[in-house]
Amino acid sequence: MLDFRPELNAIWAQLQITAADTPEIAALFQQEPQRVSDLTLEAAGLRVDLSKNKVSQQQLKLLLEFAAQSPLSYHRSALFEGKPINSSENRAVLHPALRDFGEITALTSGYRDTVYEQRARMLTAAEQIRSGEWLGHTGKPITDIINIGIGGSDLGPKLVYEALREFRHNTLTVHFISNVDGAEIYSLLKTLNPETTLVAIASKTFTTQETLLNAKTALAWLRQGLDIEQVEASSHVVALTASAANAVSYGVAPERVLPFEEWVGGRYSLWSSIGFGIACAVGGEAFSELLQGAHALDKHFAEAPLDQNIPVLMALIGIWNINFLGYPTQAVIPYCERLGLLSAYLQQLDMESNGKSTLRDNTRANTATGPIVWGQTGTNGQHAFFQLMHQGTHTIPVEFIGALQDTLSDATHHRTLLVNMIAQASALMSGKPAPDGEAYRDYPGDKPSTMILIEQLTPASLGALIALYEHKVFVQGSLWGINSFDQWGVELGKKLTNELLPKEADLKAFDESTRALMGLVNTRL
Repeated sequence: MLDFRPELNAIWAQLQITAADTPEIAALFQQEPQRVSDLTLEAAGLRVDLSKNKVSQQQLKLLLEFAAQSPLSYHRSALFEGKPINSSENRAVLHPALRDFGEITALTSGYRDTVYEQRARMLTAAEQIRSGEWLGHTGKPITDIINIGIGGSDLGPKLVYEALREFRHNTLTVHFISNVDGAEIYSLLKTLNPETTLVAIASKTFTTQETLLNAKTALAWLRQGLDIEQVEASSHVVALTASAANAVSYGVAPERVLPFEEWVGGRYSLWSSIGFGIACAVGGEAFSELLQGAHALDKHFAEAPLDQNIPVLMALIGIWNINFLGYPTQAVIPYCERLGLLSAYLQQLDMESNGKSTLRDNTRANTATGPIVWGQTGTNGQHAFFQLMHQGTHTIPVEFIGALQDTLSDATHHRTLLVNMIAQASALMSGKPAPDGEAYRDYPGDKPSTMILIEQLTPASLGALIALYEHKVFVQGSLWGINSFDQWGVELGKKLTNELLPKEADLKAFDESTRALMGLVNTRL
């Protein structure tokens, strides 16, 4: 698997030395007259301006040499060839195959046939719901879908559903339930009619605690409202899962299990049957355009040389910021309210993938790894945390995202939105010295940012944007020497939850604080 420790590469030491002498960003524009054109790239409908980052082109060249000497090229090929690059679970990671219209992944015909068959089955079910052909127990068409999932079975579909609101079916609403907090699902159920509601249980394993508890509540509501004892097997329930046998054992009718493959990771699963709610909302054509946009970025990532490869360059600049400049966080600020869930989605994608301290060779990392990812939409963020970004003691790299056109807005609103975004990036970089005696008005500047532009928010551009971040995260994991495709860090908390849930649980093995807190909870519930 070509294990790798980045700090043992000779170029790593060179990068550490040169980082201390990095000029201010404004000075880099003076020293590199072609900086904007050299560091602005386009692919798959995305335009990415990297010029406002605090890295010289010579330093970037060193970073590219480091990448060339790493296992990145091997890992990139292995990803598309279906090799088991998820080493801890010995699995292939083939989410690009779910959107492979050009056969850039090395799937055998049998695998490809399976992907196409599963997609067709899911899209057929979605179209039956959209057309009114899919009827509930009392003969009424479906008007509401409750997608019950958590993590990758929730965040990705919810992001796309919210982002593509202008493409949605006008008489069908998809609701997303994830948190085990009962207030969420009980509040929703009060507003719905069981006769016209479909429950989509989304779980890769069909064993997820939160999902099954929420599903139990929703099915009890359906059972009471429809007077059906075996409601799980009714036309009001579908399962979206890689564990069809578990779903059938649960009671879901086999013909209403919409499967996907085990090699689809949860946080990469919106392209699979987990995207059922998306397809119901926007239709098969728009869903295919979403896949095609992601595929276009896959093709760019697979084929572009490293020095022209947008995910690679973004990943290298991220590593530069974290490991050499000491900036541990990454803000993502979309200037598009419909992308309001993007930062939450990217938190899971990035922090669950690269929030690791153990390398592929089973040793501890000696370098910092994944960043703390956070953000909010602009211009709202300007009236919240931008104060800290401009004048605080922390340097926070920003990735700004904007659409040049918006059919849901007008020229005045949209121009104001975009100009705000551009002005903030300029202010963060350039700063402004304070007048004498008024240090509180000082803007130090020299704050790095990347600008990502799309022409318009469409299924294709959204697909490309999400795939860009998937591959950026993958590249960083490869260069840090970690496995980006497992998530063992979530297991201990789940184990302890199961130990503490029974009221008669033996608490002796737990610390005094935990025993006291559980004692309090047990007196109430």
